[in-house]
Amino acid sequence: MDREILFSESLIAERVKAMAQRIAAAPVKPQVASPILVGAYVFAADLLRALAHEGISLPTEFLWLRSYVGRTATKGISVLVGPNENFRDKNVLVIDGVLDGGHTIRRARELALEYGARSVQSVVMVDKLRPDAVAKADYAAFTRVADFIVGYGMDDAGADRALPYIAKAGLL
Repeated sequence: MDREILFSESLIAERVKAMAQRIAAAPVKPQVASPILVGAYVFAADLLRALAHEGISLPTEFLWLRSYVGRTATKGISVLVGPNENFRDKNVLVIDGVLDGGHTIRRARELALEYGARSVQSVVMVDKLRPDAVAKADYAAFTRVADFIVGYGMDDAGADRALPYIAKAGLL
C-alpha cells in the first residue's frame, strides 16, 4: 500500500534529538515521564533514550487515555489507567503522539496536577495547531498538519501504528 510520507524516519530522529536537547536545556527539568497510551509509546521510547543521552534519565509512569474509537472522537476522555503517587511533587513531562483538539493533553495535565504534580509540561510529535484546540503543547516536533496521520505510534482504527515514518492515512 503506497502512502504519502509526510515525515521520514531520519527526519523524525533528527527532531526527537533536537527536542531532547531543548528539554534538557530548559530551566525546569522533568522528573517523571508520562507517555499517553497507546499513541505515544513509539515516540516516548525514542524521546526517553534521547533525553538519557542528554543526561536526563526519567522514571516512566504511563497514562492510558482514550479519546477515539476508530476514527471517531468520543465524548470526553476515558481514563483507563490514571496517575499515581509517583507524580506528587514532581515535574511531569506528558508525552503524546499528536495534539489534534487538545482534549487528551488537557486531561492528562489535569490528572497529573490532581495527583500533586509540581508542574506539567507536554511534548508531542505532531501539533496540528488547530485554532479551536483547547490546549497547546510545550514542545512539538512537527506542526500544522491537517491530514489524518498514521505511523510512529499513530493509527487508523488500529492499523499502521508500527510504521517507522508518519504518513497520510489511506490510499493515494
